[in-house]
Amino acid sequence: MAAFEFRSPYLLSLTFLLLLLLVLSFSPFNKSSFSLINLSSSSSKTPSVPLHSNLTSSNQYVSPSPSPSPSQSHSQSQPPFPSPPTSIVADHVKEKSNTSQIEEQLAGARAAIHEAVLTKKYTSDRQEIYIPRGSVYRNPYAFHQSHIEMVKTFKVWAYREGEVPMVHDGPTTYLYSIEGQFIFEMERGPSPFMANHPDEAHTFFLPLSVSKITDFLFRPHQETFFHRLGRVFTDYIHVVQEKYPYWNRSGGADHFMVSCHDWASLIQRDDPKPYKNLIKVLCNANISEGFKPTRDVSIPEYNLKRYELGPPRFGLPPDNRTVLAFFAGAAHGDIRSILFEHWKEKDDEVRVYEKLPKTINYHKIMGQTKFCLCPSGSEVASPRVVEAMNAGCVPVLISDSYAIPFADVLNWSEFSIQIPPKRIPEIKTILKAVPHKRYLKLQKRVMQVRRHFELNRPAKPFDVFHMVLHSVWLKRLNIRLPDKF
Repeated sequence: MAAFEFRSPYLLSLTFLLLLLLVLSFSPFNKSSFSLINLSSSSSKTPSVPLHSNLTSSNQYVSPSPSPSPSQSHSQSQPPFPSPPTSIVADHVKEKSNTSQIEEQLAGARAAIHEAVLTKKYTSDRQEIYIPRGSVYRNPYAFHQSHIEMVKTFKVWAYREGEVPMVHDGPTTYLYSIEGQFIFEMERGPSPFMANHPDEAHTFFLPLSVSKITDFLFRPHQETFFHRLGRVFTDYIHVVQEKYPYWNRSGGADHFMVSCHDWASLIQRDDPKPYKNLIKVLCNANISEGFKPTRDVSIPEYNLKRYELGPPRFGLPPDNRTVLAFFAGAAHGDIRSILFEHWKEKDDEVRVYEKLPKTINYHKIMGQTKFCLCPSGSEVASPRVVEAMNAGCVPVLISDSYAIPFADVLNWSEFSIQIPPKRIPEIKTILKAVPHKRYLKLQKRVMQVRRHFELNRPAKPFDVFHMVLHSVWLKRLNIRLPDKF
């Protein structure tokens, strides 16, 4: 048989073209299509990963043991906010790097606190205006170093979604004033704790105001208000959950809200699931209503007048105080009812009033009193705790199920008296049994610790604003985000 030959030039050209296409299809220069398919399959929605937590079993100081160092395999720098990611690969690497960097910062803070506890020395790169010392602190060395690390490191991102009056606004007077004061200090300062980009933040603030929501939505349909209150909060969480990755990576454990309203604990009544890990910073820190000291933060209550950050001070020296005990306030709640039953205008040394006579100045008589009674009212918190300290009067806490503010740092037994409600009939006996030497120590410590309850605008180190943030900081130190989510 004769050999096969290409006799037509058209057939020869067609054969050559087919061979060229075959070679190019296996060329290493043609791999982009395969990589894109692999990336698309790996970049699908990641299932939620449980949060690795290291919560303490009681309301104690953060464990000094540092968490394991996060992976450092991705250290690529990120573009400034709000530049979009340049590629799928770069975004994935950047996201892991941000989380690792945050955890490395927190691990360094834990190590510094641990070192301060061991050496009983603090380390700071600036001059300290106050050195916490003494028995009013559970561990003054740990607290001081923790405060240093917080000021140096801690960043908060306040979500910008939402509009006034229910978001980015709050009351600055009356009983719920700390709620608005905190929101304004964070968002309108500008606060040095505010992050420039959410990727830099250690925690995330939900700037809703229960007080403003109540003012705006309570009427005319009061019967459905609590359902609508919960819906406002839950809807806001769903918005940030869908729009950003931060809530999903922690299950909300690095997010917090602040409220001083009595009804703040009711936001989770209809749908508790979104609030399982959320840090609730509340005045009404009632353990019987779901407040958890290992997760949540208790803050003091204030009763501020317009254009004031605190009442006037008329405190006399301790040896010049002639009134044993004093209280004046409305008959709210069972505890005050018992107090009035036994002591209302019945004793010259234990002076209890439902309505203070016009001839008596409320703040001046506090300054003349040794022990100021602070019974719970409709809710567990009372502004009289702060008012007592402001007057240099030893606070007498009378409450049930109350998680006392800043108890993770402060040793309340060293500057206050606590009397259970069932012992209200014994108030005079209990207080007169306190030796004078013991009273002088209590009063001196009140004068020392009241700096942590002072409200300043702008905020100052160790004041109440810093104490609130420090409590949130401690909660954040006690959790660790997963490296991948």
